Amino acid sequence: MATPLRLTFWTKAVEVAALAAAICFSLGASSPTSRINTLSHSLMCQCGCAQLLGECDHVGCPDRDKELSLLTTDIAAGMTDQQIFDSFVAKYGATVLAAPTTKGFDLVAWIAPFAVFAAALLLTILLIRRWGGLGGKKAVPATLVAESSDPEDRERLQRIRRETGDGGL
Repeated sequence: MATPLRLTFWTKAVEVAALAAAICFSLGASSPTSRINTLSHSLMCQCGCAQLLGECDHVGCPDRDKELSLLTTDIAAGMTDQQIFDSFVAKYGATVLAAPTTKGFDLVAWIAPFAVFAAALLLTILLIRRWGGLGGKKAVPATLVAESSDPEDRERLQRIRRETGDGGL
């Protein structure tokens, strides 16, 4: 069993590692270039290439530079991320956003894939169970039919033997 001193050491080590990770991840978070990079990967280029604004490699793209300069201007003006998104939506429409919002009808875009997957999984399970239940009657061993006291069953067994030529059934 771990001593309290060892447990305290490992607790402190985990706390220091978490603090170091938080510092490393937040180091460039406030610089304008990292913010431009982050926001440009949340917006779509409007030239029709269907790429993120920060990834548009369309040669001679007529819109990329205009959008990036607008983004840079908005960041320099001290606008928040939401204000920048709102201004882009006002100028270009909702298609400028790389991901749909989580409000109103756009919420369907987030829920529908999971709902369709769940429905397909449920239907698959029900279909497999149904297929497993098909066949109705199970095959009755020939020994049980031969020992049956019902003359119709014995006659049916004899007819099957004659038709199939299988005397050892």
